[in-house]
Amino acid sequence: MFASFSAGPARGRGPVRVAAGALVSGLVTTAVLAGAGRAAADEETVPDHGGAAATIEGLKTYGAAVIHGATGDQQVSAGLFEMSVEGGGMLQTYCVDIQTPTQQDAKYHETAWSGTSLGVNKDAGRIRWILRNSYPQVNDLAALAKKAGVRGRLTEQDAAAGTQVAIWRYSDDVSVDAVDPQAEQLADYLRKHARDQGEPKASLALDPPAVSGRPGERLGPVTVRTDARSVTISPPADATTSGVRIVDKDGEPVTTATDGGQVFFEVPEDAAAGTVELTAQASTTVPVGRAFVSESRSQTQILAGSSESTVSATASATWALKGAIPALSVRENCAKGGVDVTVANQDDEPFTFEVAGAEHTVAGGESRTVTVPLSEDRPYDFTVTGPNGFERRFTGMLDCLTRAAETGTTTHTLTGPAPNPLTGPTDTNLAETGSSGATPWIAGTAIALVVLGGAGLVLTRRGNAPSGD
Repeated sequence: MFASFSAGPARGRGPVRVAAGALVSGLVTTAVLAGAGRAAADEETVPDHGGAAATIEGLKTYGAAVIHGATGDQQVSAGLFEMSVEGGGMLQTYCVDIQTPTQQDAKYHETAWSGTSLGVNKDAGRIRWILRNSYPQVNDLAALAKKAGVRGRLTEQDAAAGTQVAIWRYSDDVSVDAVDPQAEQLADYLRKHARDQGEPKASLALDPPAVSGRPGERLGPVTVRTDARSVTISPPADATTSGVRIVDKDGEPVTTATDGGQVFFEVPEDAAAGTVELTAQASTTVPVGRAFVSESRSQTQILAGSSESTVSATASATWALKGAIPALSVRENCAKGGVDVTVANQDDEPFTFEVAGAEHTVAGGESRTVTVPLSEDRPYDFTVTGPNGFERRFTGMLDCLTRAAETGTTTHTLTGPAPNPLTGPTDTNLAETGSSGATPWIAGTAIALVVLGGAGLVLTRRGNAPSGD
């Protein structure tokens, strides 16, 4: 959830957003209502299926850049962000959405390109080439400067700024230049020489993320995908009560695995119908080019460097005594503008489920994926229902486009100042795209705006109502 204001009409995005000040007073009330909804139903956010989770700490190494737009020039900071990984480790990232500021202490998780604007960007592979052939992957700055034909000394700040500018030219399709001549020369070199490279694999994933079957069987297999030397497998939290064991194909207990290893859920024959989840964890470097997204609409990041970091993934198993046994998993799909719901039916009987007002049937022993169409940049909330009380509810926000690609209207969050218009070539008042400080006028006006909270809430809820679900 985020408060925002628009510099012009939000074409094609439903009702125009109300003034930012009115939204400030409505946020608390909206959050309370959202919490009540979660208490009333089994709600879960769309999972990321594994990898690193981290908190952004802000820009650490950066220079200046200028965005050239129809309304004039804007000066911003451009460079490397740092993130601290949950469980240990540090990440360095560049952003791939120039007009969306980062939120203070935003939580991020690793994800596939398909769940971000990179999934619909034909130049995403060129961005990965830039990352692998520039700073910080290439930290010999003298060698980098020579290769790029940079005249003069290339500092870390220049290298970070030049690399970020080159990325923006592909990620946001904007006219942007580095202020420093050396940084601009590097950006031009990277932009010109970039070549397409494939998407990197997840640092850790379990495939498939959900399995099902009958009590007395080994449910699976679940295959481990990772670059880590070894992965620790933790049994379900209620393993003692449920009696479910994590085993290999021969029924031997499993506590560790390597890439390509397969594990199974061994369910006791007398177990009542239920669902459990295992966790896999490892320490490894996250592959350069992996995307990182936040649920707080903080700008999407792409990985430039990683220390040895903690990564994890989960997989679930569901079983029942009779009837169809669905294994359900979901994933955001930006190419199709929605969320893919995949249902695998591990029984002979067909399984019929309903989502977004339509019924779908999966034959026994088969799998089917249905895409739930959703609106860009708006909260979604949908439920998958089936026979015998089957019900799974999913919430989130589809963020598949950069701000520049959405409507051509610049939208800024209250938790970070917008890029500032340039008043002349000597203007050095930079607005950091990664800034986390609130704008000064908020504190002085918040009390007076409380009276607008009711109206702000009503308009916000109408404007953010999911469409096309």
